[in-house]
Amino acid sequence: MKLYWHSYLLIFAVIILGAIFAVPNRADAQNCRLCSDEEKGDIENDKKVIPLRIAITTNLNFSRAALSGRGSGRIAVSEHDGQKRIDGQLVDLGGYAVAGSVLITGEPGRNLSIDLPRKIIMRSNKGGQISIHDLRTDLSPSPRLDNVGELRFSFGGDLMVDGNVSGRFRGRIPITANYE
Repeated sequence: MKLYWHSYLLIFAVIILGAIFAVPNRADAQNCRLCSDEEKGDIENDKKVIPLRIAITTNLNFSRAALSGRGSGRIAVSEHDGQKRIDGQLVDLGGYAVAGSVLITGEPGRNLSIDLPRKIIMRSNKGGQISIHDLRTDLSPSPRLDNVGELRFSFGGDLMVDGNVSGRFRGRIPITANYE
């Protein structure tokens, strides 16, 4: 049997065309019952997910206070209305306490898990240290982004002062949000 160069080309073309039509395309692979999971791909990975963004729109502020002795005290700021309550040996020096507020943006309608730390250490410009405990939010038990992809909430907590410290105290409250 004699094969000419054009016969080889024809055989090669048939093999290439057969390979192209034998491999399922991505859309077919999603519905293919005989394809492996790797061939099907992960639908979630194909979809572009809007990343979550967290912005503090109002800083948590405990107002001003001073210790009246060598003891300790606490300033509690409500997450609902920013009202403060002072306990222990602290004396209120005036000013307004303010609940912190947060804006989270992302994919509309998605449920979120939101985490706040249990304790935050705040430091003064003079080297003193105080702490915030029991951060509380006004979030529902199952937080969800609204139909435009926004979730707003407020938070408060308890500022604990122990011992002779003074100055202007600052600290960071890391807030973590993830899609569920």
